[in-house]
Amino acid sequence: MNTADTLLNDRTKEFSGQTTQANETYNSVQQDQSLRDCVEKAVSNYFQHLEGQDVTDVYEMVLAEVEAPMLEVVMKYTRHNQTKAANVLGLNRGTLRKKLKQYGLL
Repeated sequence: MNTADTLLNDRTKEFSGQTTQANETYNSVQQDQSLRDCVEKAVSNYFQHLEGQDVTDVYEMVLAEVEAPMLEVVMKYTRHNQTKAANVLGLNRGTLRKKLKQYGLL
């Protein structure tokens, strides 16, 4: 079991009565599509709808689209405790603060 699974299980136990439905939804989505599948589908869709337009900086665009909501969710999960959030993400707290500022989350 990885750290994310452990944290999810701990959080589930803490709020078991309130999160049963949310966990069922999460598990259903998790079985249907992985994050990787969702990103692949979204990027493919993006390229299909360019209609001949030139494109640059796709890497930065995708990172911003994934990183910002991930940071928001982790910050909510840790009740905005930056030290805990940095540990969950595997980042230095200073790096986390930099990224939170970058996306206007701090």
